Amino acid sequence: MHDVEVKRRMGEEDIAAVAALVRAAQAADGHAPLGEHKWIDLVQGGRSGFAGFVARKPGSATLAGYAQLSRGHGTWAVEYVVHPGARSTRERVAEDLLRSALGEIAAEGGGHVHLWIPKPDAADEAVARAVGLQRGRAIHQMRRPLPLGPDLATARRAALRPFVVGQDEQEWLALNNRAFRSHPEQGAWDRATLVEREEQGWFDPSGFLLHEESGRIDAFCWTKVHEEEPGLGEIYVIGVDPDTQGRGLGRAVLLAGLDYLAGRGLSAAMLYVDASNAAAVRLYTSTGFGVDHLDQAYVGDVPAARP
Repeated sequence: MHDVEVKRRMGEEDIAAVAALVRAAQAADGHAPLGEHKWIDLVQGGRSGFAGFVARKPGSATLAGYAQLSRGHGTWAVEYVVHPGARSTRERVAEDLLRSALGEIAAEGGGHVHLWIPKPDAADEAVARAVGLQRGRAIHQMRRPLPLGPDLATARRAALRPFVVGQDEQEWLALNNRAFRSHPEQGAWDRATLVEREEQGWFDPSGFLLHEESGRIDAFCWTKVHEEEPGLGEIYVIGVDPDTQGRGLGRAVLLAGLDYLAGRGLSAAMLYVDASNAAAVRLYTSTGFGVDHLDQAYVGDVPAARP
């Protein structure tokens, strides 16, 4: 067993210790162990619905692992990371962290939970089963080389303009939340969520591309350049007003976004898509994307703790 401490707010020393653990795990595994939403919550010290869980061996000050819990759009979301130096007891560390996180959900009244694991393996599957979670949604990370080839040279592009900070937030939020109204992570953004992204070092409004029709934003392609992986750009979020779907606008803004990334001198583009979204997967496949790897959600319903 490991000692697991629950932190509802993270101080500077806490954040520094967890950040060092995350960097060590990323170097060992070749991918970020915490999603961006979780990382922003962490470095800001935690917001409403936040809880951090740090695991240590009894009597040790060194972190063996970390888990983070947050409230989502009608669900709870949790992720965890185990320090490379504690991988010999990886499953035990993970189980101790997750049991603490699920206990916190129960104490808060229970609810549906998503555990997200990038590139899961057999040990991850075993941990999820051990705490009573089953496979749920799967997310593909898809990639393609840049620039686009001659097969797409004459395909329709959309005329886009850059996002204007201080002007476009409210209209974009309304469109985003319509386009993703049933999405558990993307469908309930507010101005504070968007401003947090604007404050990130990677944010560049010139790559946040908006399509307008009759003076109204009806589609967008928000791109991101990955400083930690030189040469890589991302289609960060892409959305089309539900009232204009079926006109090929999604494909047109996607290609315009890829042209933008290629114009930045990048050699590859990536994106995330729900594996069950057949229409989106077909769109991305038709524009040259292939699956790089899968991120898996493990889900379950946690009953409220008895009084």
